Amino acid sequence: MEQADILLSSAPLDPATLNKRLSAGTSTGAVATFTGLVRGKGALTALELQHHPVMTLTALNTIGAAAMARFDLTALLIAHRFGRMKIGEPIVHIATAAPHRRAALDAVSYTIDVLKTQAPFWKREWYGDTSRWIEPTAEDHGKAAQWLGAMT
Repeated sequence: MEQADILLSSAPLDPATLNKRLSAGTSTGAVATFTGLVRGKGALTALELQHHPVMTLTALNTIGAAAMARFDLTALLIAHRFGRMKIGEPIVHIATAAPHRRAALDAVSYTIDVLKTQAPFWKREWYGDTSRWIEPTAEDHGKAAQWLGAMT
């Protein structure tokens, strides 16, 4: 089984270019993708993500390996931004490849749901010159728990 392709970047993510990195193989029957964007809400002007490179890469590799095994993926790409991002910019891009569509689609959902609570990113919302730190929501934890609880 191949390893997941993991990318952490301070540069803007280009989903079309990232999709070309996905080496799906001849047994692939489906590819699914998800791109999360900085959502404009209220007076929000930017989103900043901080991370610890080793901790974050380790967590993303663990999440990727679990997704590869659980969904029998032929390929998985997880690309995540860090630094300061403007409204509309991609934060995360996930691409999965599997023999069948259900596995590819479920793997995308699993990966983003688990990543939101298990990958160590620290989020700060900017409102002009003021900011506030934010945590994963109860809904985020609930979605991750549905996947993680189902693994036991």
